[in-house]
Amino acid sequence: MTPILEAQNVVKRYASHTALDNVSLQIPRGSIFGLLGPNGAGKTSLIRIINQITGPDEGRILLDGQLLSPQNIEDIGYLPEERGLYKKMKVGEQLQYLAQLKGMKKSEATEKLKEWFIKFDIKDWWDKNVEDLSKGMQQKTQFIATIVHRPKLIILDEPFSGFDPINANLLKDEILELKAQGSTILFSTHRMESVEELCDNIALINKSKVVLEGEKREVKSRFKDNSYTIEFTGNMPSFIDGVEVVDSKKIEGVLTRMVIKINGEVSVNQLIGNLISHVDLKYFSENIPTFNDIFLKVVGESANELLEN
Repeated sequence: MTPILEAQNVVKRYASHTALDNVSLQIPRGSIFGLLGPNGAGKTSLIRIINQITGPDEGRILLDGQLLSPQNIEDIGYLPEERGLYKKMKVGEQLQYLAQLKGMKKSEATEKLKEWFIKFDIKDWWDKNVEDLSKGMQQKTQFIATIVHRPKLIILDEPFSGFDPINANLLKDEILELKAQGSTILFSTHRMESVEELCDNIALINKSKVVLEGEKREVKSRFKDNSYTIEFTGNMPSFIDGVEVVDSKKIEGVLTRMVIKINGEVSVNQLIGNLISHVDLKYFSENIPTFNDIFLKVVGESANELLEN
């Protein structure tokens, strides 16, 4: 299947600074794609190119297999990290205006907007000035502006900024619902717990380069280290073939919690068999790295490589 969006060897320079260095990635259709990286890595530069705010110095962007063009503005919805609503305009009037810029007729925009206002329980905001809304209310308003025209590609840059936990969960539910309806979402965030919860695929940019890319489960599997956490009662022998004890401590009196690693010659079934022949095994779990762990490891390694070179 053709990806909804593809970046091919994109380069972007600002004076003597290279913001994007030969960046290539593919965003699968109907997925939530996490664009990750530390501040200054190049994420915003790539997002600005996709939105045609700037252009690449080299390379190209394809949308639906075709070279990105001004006609694609209506196909993209963009929620920037720095929100940009007109403070003195009334909420309803402003959203009608923004929807019309994306190709909607005023009557159609009004109908769809009112459906969203009811859905978000914000019917009373229509005739309020934007400046009278809290930051969280403004976030909701701009989210509606981003998705009301049902774009093919939705770009959300730090969408949960300013939201309390209740409204953050509300927004997560809406993002998942949009995906279920066929939308593709490019999701840029520093919140790794949101990546764990929402994303299907990720790309990690550091120092202007893509340093990690892939399907979420495959990426996590790539960083597994054959370590396991076990809890047991009884006395573990000082040595079990193929097992290295990484950490051990007593919890709740007679219960011991231990982190162990196995070498490639021992299977999980063999490990469990060895364990239960010596102790009363109460808990056994493989240690799967979090995206926070992976982020710190990859960003640290790529920074060290640049220093060495």
